[in-house]
Amino acid sequence: MRTKVIAGNWKMNKTPAEAAEFIMELKESVKGIENEIIAAVPFVCIPAALTASEGSNIKIAAQNMHWEEKGAYTGEISGAMLKDLGIEYVIIGHSERREYFAETDETVNLKAHAAFKNGLKPIICVGESLLQRDEGVMPEHIRYQVKVALLNLSAEQVADLIIAYEPIWAIGTGRTATAEQAQEVCKIIRDVVAELYSKETAEKVRIQYGGSVNAQTADSLFSMPDIDGGLVGGASLKVNDFTVIAGYKA
Repeated sequence: MRTKVIAGNWKMNKTPAEAAEFIMELKESVKGIENEIIAAVPFVCIPAALTASEGSNIKIAAQNMHWEEKGAYTGEISGAMLKDLGIEYVIIGHSERREYFAETDETVNLKAHAAFKNGLKPIICVGESLLQRDEGVMPEHIRYQVKVALLNLSAEQVADLIIAYEPIWAIGTGRTATAEQAQEVCKIIRDVVAELYSKETAEKVRIQYGGSVNAQTADSLFSMPDIDGGLVGGASLKVNDFTVIAGYKA
C-alpha cells in the first residue's frame, strides 16, 4: 500500500514571517494525519518554515533547483545548498517553470539526477495543454515527458521519487480534471514506469494529481487506484482547506 502524499505548492506567496505563522497554525491542524504532508515554499521562506515545522509531521520542500553544484548561475540554487538546509523534497519541471522560464524535458532530467546526487527526492511534474488533449496526442506527450524525465535513473531512484500529473489546462483556472480523466493519465504514467523498469517499481512510485485540487474534489480524485495524493496550489494557502485535503482517508 502506497502512502498518500499531499504536497502544497505555495508558488510565489508568503514572506518568511507569514510562512512561519502559517506553518505554526497548520501543524496543529494536521497533527495525527497519517498521509505524508509537504509544504513547498519559496526559497527565502525555507529556513523559517523548517524552524516552524520542527516536531511536526510537515516536511518542507523547495520549488526548484539547478542541476549544477555551483558556478556562474546568478539567482539559482543548487541541490547541495538545499540539502545543507535540511530539505528532503524538491519540485522539478512544474508547468510554470516550463512555460515562463524555458524549462525543458532535458533539464528536468538533469535536475532529477542532481537531486538524487544530493540526497533529495524529486517531485517531477508532467502534463498536457488543452490543445494536446483536444488533438488526441495527450498519451504520447505524457509518455515522452516521463521517459525523458527518468532517463538513466535507477529503478531504486524511480521507486523513491514522486511524479505529479498536472494538466496545464487545469492549473490556476478553477477547472479540474474529472477523477476518471486524472486516473486515466496516472495509469498511463504507471504503465510507462512498468515498461521502462518493472511492474514492481511501478507499484512503488507515487503519482500525484495536481490542477486546482480543492477540499471538494480531493476525495474523488484520491480514491482512484493510481492517484497517490495531490500537488495542491491555491488551496494549500488556506489552513482549513489544506487540512481537509491532507486528511483524506482511503
